Amino acid sequence: MRRSEFLRAVDDEFGARATALTQDLVLGGLGRTAVEALDAGVPPREIWLALCEEVDVPQSRRYGVGRLEPRKN
Repeated sequence: MRRSEFLRAVDDEFGARATALTQDLVLGGLGRTAVEALDAGVPPREIWLALCEEVDVPQSRRYGVGRLEPRKN
């Protein structure tokens, strides 16, 4: 997962709450916010999974999110 995929996944899952969750919510598994973790070089996939765990996102919506649909030639 790339940073852009992480940000897209957060926006898709949380909508208007995305900014508040990434900037204000300290993720228990990481000991920092998602933005702080990104800036510290923590892999976006690890941050995504920690965020999902913290706010109880169902397993079915945790994997494969944030990816763009492949381009059709």
